[in-house]
Parts: sequence; C-alpha cells; structure tokens
Amino acid sequence: EKLPISEPTNAYDFGQIINAMNSNKDKAACADLLTITDPKKLPVLLSNKLEGEIFLFFIQSLEYYVVGKDPGLVYQHLFYLSKAERFKVVLALLSKNEKEQVQQLFSLLPENQNNQYCSEDLGSLKKVYEL
Repeated sequence: EKLPISEPTNAYDFGQIINAMNSNKDKAACADLLTITDPKKLPVLLSNKLEGEIFLFFIQSLEYYVVGKDPGLVYQHLFYLSKAERFKVVLALLSKNEKEQVQQLFSLLPENQNNQYCSEDLGSLKKVYEL
C-alpha cells in the first residue's frame, strides 16, 4: 500500500524520506515526491547531503515515471539539482555507465517545451551536466 506523500518542509525530513525510499528502491514514490516538491526548493532540501546514489535515484525516478508526463518539470528538477551543494563532486564521481543514465534522461526531453524551456536552455543544461 502506498503511503500518502506530502511535500517535506526541511532538509532533515526530505533526507529521511529520500533515504527510506531509496532503501526500498521505490522509484515510483520518489517520482511522486519530486512531482509535489517545488524544484526551486531542491538545493535547500538537499542541503549538503547530495550523494551519487541519491542523484542516480532521482535521475531514474524522473526517467521512469515523470519525463513522459511532464518533461518541463523534469527540466526544472535537473536545472535546480545542478545548483545543489556537492553537485560538481557527485558529477565528477559518476561512472561511465551512470553518466549514460543521465544522458538517457536528457535524450527523452523534447528540444522545446512551450514556455518552460527552449533548445538553447536544454543545450546549456547539458553542458552543466558535462554531456
């Protein structure tokens, strides 16, 4: 049975929820959480706790459950995820296979998403992710 998910209000709660979801490998629940979480709050909610495992959990959850429904939201999450503390460190430590997972998510984003982003924005964000 799915637990009701509400938007966490602080970094501690967010971390607890994400770690519980990740330990169960519950990508659907993570996708639900990311869907109700304002992307602009992501850097604050992650605080200095971003790690490779959580980063990839987000990428997979967005790819499997969100990109087909709301590519604009995925773009926003990728944009604000790149503003999180430790993002550059996590990116530098990704394996070739893990980088390919990130590339796969980007490849599913349409070039233009109405007023949410344009192909130039997408190109810039790919550079930030070193793709």
